[in-house]
Amino acid sequence: MNLTELDKKYIANTYSRFPVEAEHGKGAFLYDKNGKEYIDLGSGIGVNAFGYCDEIWQNAVKEQLSTLSHTSNLYYTEPSVKLAKLLCERTGMKKVFFSNSGAEANECAIKAARKYAAEKKGADCFNIITLKNSFHGRTLTTLAATGQDKFHELFNPLTPGFISVSAEDIKELENAVKTEKPAAVMLECIQGEGGVIPLSAEYIKAVRRITEENDILMIIDEVQTGNGRTGKLYAYMNYGIMPDIVSTAKGLGGGLPLGTTLLGEKVENIFGFGDHGSTFGANPVCCAAALSVFERLDDGFLSEVTKKSEFLFDYFKNCKGIKSVSGMGLMIGLETVRPAKNIAAEALEKGVLVLTAKTKVRLLPPLNIDFAVLEKAAKILSEICEKEN
Repeated sequence: MNLTELDKKYIANTYSRFPVEAEHGKGAFLYDKNGKEYIDLGSGIGVNAFGYCDEIWQNAVKEQLSTLSHTSNLYYTEPSVKLAKLLCERTGMKKVFFSNSGAEANECAIKAARKYAAEKKGADCFNIITLKNSFHGRTLTTLAATGQDKFHELFNPLTPGFISVSAEDIKELENAVKTEKPAAVMLECIQGEGGVIPLSAEYIKAVRRITEENDILMIIDEVQTGNGRTGKLYAYMNYGIMPDIVSTAKGLGGGLPLGTTLLGEKVENIFGFGDHGSTFGANPVCCAAALSVFERLDDGFLSEVTKKSEFLFDYFKNCKGIKSVSGMGLMIGLETVRPAKNIAAEALEKGVLVLTAKTKVRLLPPLNIDFAVLEKAAKILSEICEKEN
């Protein structure tokens, strides 16, 4: 049997894969088993922040592999401490918990919020308010937090204690705060899986005001939006607010699994011994990889991300086959005249890999993609979008 047949025989049928047998990659380019070249504007769903086989990232991983590949959290390891220090210094947060994925980072954030509320207000203050159209993960608890009914089907009963309200509706949020005894409000600044929809500055600031006035924690899910993706270190920094808890993953590890929950002043000491844990969290190799990514996300680099973003927004706004362009930084959604799935399939044939989100084409290119490569891919995409049915 060939690779596709073996995959179907032995791997759970949870993914609708594109017909590409990926063999190797370099930078923003992916190559299949036949040697066909693709410009990858998905970067592993925003994971490969510096593309494939980035030399600085590779060297950091190799060096760490030669000294210590894994221990447990019963011992101290330098990469995790250095990374935690850097994360706190760059964000103003106070402490870090390391896990393996975005869903786990969100689980930790939820536990921290519930323990804080239980200790300060009582055990009945456990609800987490989230937004409709949100996405927070695929565990039972993060599915419950996700404000999309389609993800809940067949998996009920989900973890109780989650209430979804409409994004941008401040009055609905205020009513939920008054009646539901919440521990926290949890949101994404840009609803990625929900269609790459940024929340307004007015709404984000109103959420921060309401949570502060009621001593409710504000959790920002930066799993997809974090680590330079929006042109700032974290998306919330575009809004001029300071959350209490931040969760992140994806691009931080640059290709290796690493989830991170950043704890602010209110919750920096909320966890005691045994309250939470992770066998693989703070893996030395993953943390070394993340250091090689995070150390390069300086102001100069982030300004280049913004320039690339401005180029793409301007380019696609003038494309007659595109109805609207949404997002921020290098997290972009294209509302196309033709179905997004058709656009993605034709782009693949032309050597460009894109993602979809709801009815939109979603772009998450490597943050360091060359302008010339970006322009080439944009030209191919615009030509496809402009085609008539």
